[in-house]
Amino acid sequence: MDSRASVVGRMPGMLSFNDVACRRDGKRLFGDVNFVIHAGQKVGLTGANGTGKSSLFAMIRGALEPDTGSISLQQHVGITHVAQETPSSERSALDYVIDGDERIRKLQSAIENCPDEQGERLASLLADLEQAGGYTVNSRAGALLNGLGFATSQHQWPVSRFSGGWRMRLNLGQALMSPNELLLLDEPTNHLDLDAVLWLESWLRQREGTLILVSHDREFLDAVTNMTLHIESEEVTLVSGNYTAFERWRAARLSNQQAEHEKAQARRRELQGFVDRFRAKASKARQAQSRLKMLERLGETQAVRPDSPFTFGFRTPDTMPSPLIVLQKADLGYGDTKVLNKVNLTVQGGDRIGLLGVNGAGKSTLVKALVGSLSLQAGSRVPAQKLRIGYFAQHQVDQLRSDQTPLQALMSHDPKLSETQARTFLGTFGFAGDRALQVTSTLSGGERARLALSLIVQARPNLLLLDEPTNHLDIVMRQALADALVAFEGALLVISHDRTMLRSVVDDLWLVAGGELKPFDDDLDGYARWLANQRQSVASEPDAEAAQADDDAIADPSCATGTSAASVAPDRRTQKRLDAERRTRLAPLSRAVTNHEKLLDKASNRLAMVREKLSDEGLYNDERKAELTEFLAEELAARQEVDNAEEKLLESMELLESASQAPEEKR
Repeated sequence: MDSRASVVGRMPGMLSFNDVACRRDGKRLFGDVNFVIHAGQKVGLTGANGTGKSSLFAMIRGALEPDTGSISLQQHVGITHVAQETPSSERSALDYVIDGDERIRKLQSAIENCPDEQGERLASLLADLEQAGGYTVNSRAGALLNGLGFATSQHQWPVSRFSGGWRMRLNLGQALMSPNELLLLDEPTNHLDLDAVLWLESWLRQREGTLILVSHDREFLDAVTNMTLHIESEEVTLVSGNYTAFERWRAARLSNQQAEHEKAQARRRELQGFVDRFRAKASKARQAQSRLKMLERLGETQAVRPDSPFTFGFRTPDTMPSPLIVLQKADLGYGDTKVLNKVNLTVQGGDRIGLLGVNGAGKSTLVKALVGSLSLQAGSRVPAQKLRIGYFAQHQVDQLRSDQTPLQALMSHDPKLSETQARTFLGTFGFAGDRALQVTSTLSGGERARLALSLIVQARPNLLLLDEPTNHLDIVMRQALADALVAFEGALLVISHDRTMLRSVVDDLWLVAGGELKPFDDDLDGYARWLANQRQSVASEPDAEAAQADDDAIADPSCATGTSAASVAPDRRTQKRLDAERRTRLAPLSRAVTNHEKLLDKASNRLAMVREKLSDEGLYNDERKAELTEFLAEELAARQEVDNAEEKLLESMELLESASQAPEEKR
């Protein structure tokens, strides 16, 4: 945290860049940069990894001088940024966060050292402390800690007791505590889970002052920012509006995006055709509603997607047994502490599950049990004979050998690959040319995450278990990953705080809460409402929260836990049992709908390919008459296949809808 004096500049505004250029390690990142940020604006700083976002932040803080040009900052404007290192201190978490308000700490120190005989000065200092919010500082800091996922009982823990990721949350809390006008946040959601992300989103919207935010989370940027500062092709552009507004503006300027736009429009027509055909019959069917939502989102973003340097995709699994894995009456935990009770989960081929739950509820514990790295306390884990799991978690990234290059890592992972094959494959993940020969210790966090993903893709899994796969990935890579996951033919279970990712790739949401796993019969917006209700419950039951938080901390030593699972324990167990029974009864019908949707998609793609062939004008010449006849017959067969698939899908949707109705609805 620091405060810089004003530098007289040519342009008005709180912060301005005047003809600024920046080079790092001999490479020009950007030049001729001119923009003005005014007080109170909330600015999203975007751009691919390596374009210079961190360097621009360092210039604003005064830690890096521009190569040319000047940076102007209004006098008396204080700057706050999140520290990257946290000392292993015995200071309590609450005191550490309060340290972020330097003004209050200085006043407290002055009051403590004020001699008794200086009564008038002491009275003045006490008045200043009240004006600065000193008498509410403990409650405000406690609210920050709770919002970031810390349980009330953890507020007095020493900083040294927390793991690295939780210390980063403490650093974030300390920065949020600062009253400085200008707040700089660089990927603040990387160490947060979805409930903390939603809380931070709400908090930043309400914060007064100016914000410059680096994030690759589209929905987070859209919710928080009203300006976008984008770095691309050595240029920095400031555009009014959030990230979606920026993409629309950018699309209008980039003529080479027309092909992508036309592709998106074709997809819109395909989705609209599906909805129109089944509107009358499927008004209550989740599948039709899902496509309507997809259609709405497509109109907002798909036409403006930039070209991606990443072109990877998951290969078709060698085998697809079903079920892939079954947990039955499984108790999960650590030592003598139980985290999840009587878990029943069957993962079928083609399932696409998003796992929800507050921090500490047991999401990662469940994934570890599915992987097989955590032994069950009771119950059974039955994997298919040919189950092949692709598991991604942060510790998998951290375990990459620092002395290996991406090429060496891939070839040791799959010795059957030739060097040419390995290089070609790595190129699709952004490791082309000499990048494939750079040792892992020199790679950025995003590059290491991409390398770990490449090893998973190469292994040809039939079940993907992904625990926060988007951390450190930029927007373009996140979109490439989402595209690959959408096309993945195996089963998928994912934990992610990136709502764009979840909305894109999962069909079903499951909730871990109160020591149980159950289906969540609502969407992500409904989950945000659910979390808000739970926070209200937690506020009225702090003792229960604290007790469970201590249990969670003992339970999983790999992470210091925060908001307790017990705080969200359900109070209607009978209804839960009925919901579970209903879900079990409907599961085969839901899978039938999913399978028929896939068959329809496959048939529609085949028809589209044939019609593309028929669009060739040269096909209608006399010398290609036989070829034309063949294609026309193929089109007829493809159309019949589409009709049959649509009919079967409609039948399966009607069966699901009928079975989903409550008895009183059927009457």
